[in-house]
Amino acid sequence: MDTANAKIYHNDSAILGKKGDLKNKTVAKRRKKTSIGDKIFTVCNTIFMILFVLITLYPVLNTLAISFNDGTDALRGGIYLIPRKFTLKNYVTVMQKDNLITGAYITVLRTLIGTFLSLATNAILAYIVSRKEFIFRKQLSLFWVVTMYVNGGLIPTFLLYKNLHLTNSFWVYVIPGTISAFNMLVIRTYMNGISESLTEAAQLDGAGYTTIFLKVISPLCKPVYATIALFVAVYQWNSWFDAMLYNRMSDNLTTLQYELMKLLSSVTNQGTSAEAMKNAMGTVTPTSVRAAATIITMLPIICIYPFLQNYFVAGLTLGGVKE
Repeated sequence: MDTANAKIYHNDSAILGKKGDLKNKTVAKRRKKTSIGDKIFTVCNTIFMILFVLITLYPVLNTLAISFNDGTDALRGGIYLIPRKFTLKNYVTVMQKDNLITGAYITVLRTLIGTFLSLATNAILAYIVSRKEFIFRKQLSLFWVVTMYVNGGLIPTFLLYKNLHLTNSFWVYVIPGTISAFNMLVIRTYMNGISESLTEAAQLDGAGYTTIFLKVISPLCKPVYATIALFVAVYQWNSWFDAMLYNRMSDNLTTLQYELMKLLSSVTNQGTSAEAMKNAMGTVTPTSVRAAATIITMLPIICIYPFLQNYFVAGLTLGGVKE
């Protein structure tokens, strides 16, 4: 028995050794076949990505350097990535603007409320349209696509908001953007890619449409939800035209972007007045103030983006259902 076991062990070892040799040879052949192409691709791809990152980051870093540089010195040019004459006067000038705190409060409030309501309504609407048992889903989808290219115009829209008592109101920032055809269609397309086996299994367990939407569909739609939330948040944060158009006479409903826009306009239009020359001889110029306002505007979005980028990868349902 010992001799037989020894033979079996010897044979198994030989077989495993042959398999290992074949595997090593296969790996070596693959390396030899693709080594040159892989190296060329890696080098070219690395160079391209480095250049792309530099092209993307340089305008931001240049604006940041100008915002921390003396305004008069910035007029000479030659500032690239590092301030030549450091100062905080540009940010002090921006922060001393009247109604800036009120505008920041309204902007944060409209961003939070507007993003939540827009995401919730578009997600519910997209879920309804994505259901195959909904009879008019194709007709409604076509109707919403038409609204993306045709609108009533500025004056009819203003009159409509006025008749609905939305002017001189905070809700003019939120309600008109609650439903977006583009955002709804993006979410609907993502939901159509989710396997029907998941909803069928939930229905067999007795789940209704609300339960399926909240506990089955929504957890799998986190990537598209995060993307749409970022789109809406950026729009709400950067919007200023609606404040000028509908709430221009209400200082308590102003927004941060509108106040910064008025600041830039006032600094630019001062021209060669005495105050402007005084500021120019000090540290403030339209270029430096514009750079500081730009940094203040983009900073919150830059801080939020890293927390949402992980959800931009699709494919969470891969492997969830085995057909």
